[in-house]
Amino acid sequence: MSILPALLMLTLAAFLESGGDALVRKGLGAGGVPRGLWFVAGAVTLFVYGVVVNLPGWDFGRLLGVYVALFFVAAQIIAYFAFGQAPTPPIMAGGGLIVAGGLVMTFWRAG
Repeated sequence: MSILPALLMLTLAAFLESGGDALVRKGLGAGGVPRGLWFVAGAVTLFVYGVVVNLPGWDFGRLLGVYVALFFVAAQIIAYFAFGQAPTPPIMAGGGLIVAGGLVMTFWRAG
């Protein structure tokens, strides 16, 4: 699979995983029947993530290395919009290193 479709798949997977985690977190704070519904929604979302993240067919190390960078970005977006948590300077600095590593793994072609 070429780079652009693979990156789109991995981006979708990143939002599915961080979104599934957010659904489980919502369930932990809920009570009664809604709690179970949050958990089921989180479990289904995380299962779909597990399928989507493996579709690009890249070697496993490269796939998950690039994925981690996309996951970081998706997690920060969801943290901000779902929980009102803006990234702090240390998170931005560390995240910049994560994203830089993802770019190296995506675009550097070893000779």
